[in-house]
Amino acid sequence: MDDAHDPEPERRERLPLRRLPLLYFAFAQLSLAVAFGAAAIDPRGVGGFYYHPRLVGVVHLVTLGWITSSILGALYMVGPMALRLRLPARRGDYAAFTAYAVGVAGMVAHFWADEPRGMVWAAGLVTAALFHVGVRVLRALPAAPLPRGVKLHLVLAFANLLAAAAVGLLLGLDKVLDVLPGHVLANVAAHAHLAALGWAVMLAFGVGYRLLPMLLPAAMPEGRVLAASAWLLEAGTLGLCAGLALRARWSAPFATLAAAGLAVFLAWVAWMLRHPRPAPRALRRPDWGVLHVAAALAWLAVAALLGLALAWGPEGTWRLRVIPAYGAAGLVGFLAQLVVGVKARVLPLHAWLTAYGSDYARVPPSPHAVPSRALQALTFGLWTAGVPLLAAGLAADDVVWLAAGAWALLAAVLADAAGGVRVVRRLRAPAPAA
Repeated sequence: MDDAHDPEPERRERLPLRRLPLLYFAFAQLSLAVAFGAAAIDPRGVGGFYYHPRLVGVVHLVTLGWITSSILGALYMVGPMALRLRLPARRGDYAAFTAYAVGVAGMVAHFWADEPRGMVWAAGLVTAALFHVGVRVLRALPAAPLPRGVKLHLVLAFANLLAAAAVGLLLGLDKVLDVLPGHVLANVAAHAHLAALGWAVMLAFGVGYRLLPMLLPAAMPEGRVLAASAWLLEAGTLGLCAGLALRARWSAPFATLAAAGLAVFLAWVAWMLRHPRPAPRALRRPDWGVLHVAAALAWLAVAALLGLALAWGPEGTWRLRVIPAYGAAGLVGFLAQLVVGVKARVLPLHAWLTAYGSDYARVPPSPHAVPSRALQALTFGLWTAGVPLLAAGLAADDVVWLAAGAWALLAAVLADAAGGVRVVRRLRAPAPAA
């Protein structure tokens, strides 16, 4: 029975949602497979200069299709578990998912065909869906027993998301009506950093303060100082975006300020590692999900260094090589892989809770024992090899490296999808009684 039609809403609100998060995750998995598949089959079509319609379409498959769709699904999934948000699924939430999936597909198709008029209406659907989810999360946030620093990250993240969506709509209209001043590449760079740093990274930090201690496991960070990473990252992001749009040299200090926000979060991660807590007996080692998270944080450091080099470095053709590597490190190495790592641990727990909480009549197998160790190891190995190959291929405009990295990452996505299907099938909850 769907969450939207459950006859016992009060009881069901206390349980994780069954179908809506899985719909977002399934769409995200398909989007990432299409993105890497397109790059693997036609590496010349997505290579070359970093701003052309096909590469922009592939980038949006990664950013909107994989990263943001996974974040939205995870909010409905881990919101009740880690953030203690009450987010029962309603008809509007399913309508928002439908609008989001149709909108992202429409955006990518019109990017690929270089038809900006069609891209604008599709982006409007995506913006409406994001606004719906943002309102739902922000309305539930005040009642959640969370530190103020964590709430601050979430509020700023959704504010930046809606601002980035509005700028994206203006960029689409600008191709038709010429409504934006300034240089198109400068405006695109500002939009990209507002979406990546202001939305995805900001939310990853806020949720990470609650979720990483559960995954490691480790002590839970507390206190007002949690807000430091939010304020540093927000100030740095807004200043950087303004500087990029205006093509001003004073954007470099703001890039450093944003990097300081990243450093504060990494310092908290180091603090968690120094304050471990006993792990569940059933948790098997190595923990492939945590290894993905560790690799993602390493790529975050690489992306930060490349970003600082671009911010402070002189003008020159060298930037044409560094910019694609910077994007691959930040989007694929850090954000996309972070989703893989978190999902590896959260999806089995979600499936276990929905199976047990459906009738409380049976205890399913341990969520740590269900995932396929072979598929998890294969996913990690392919991702570890694929990211540097993809980044090097984009930077050097080498179709052999680019194709090799894309094929490796496509195989990693398929292995991860097979592992997720196995988890859901083995922990499938029985249908609740009417």
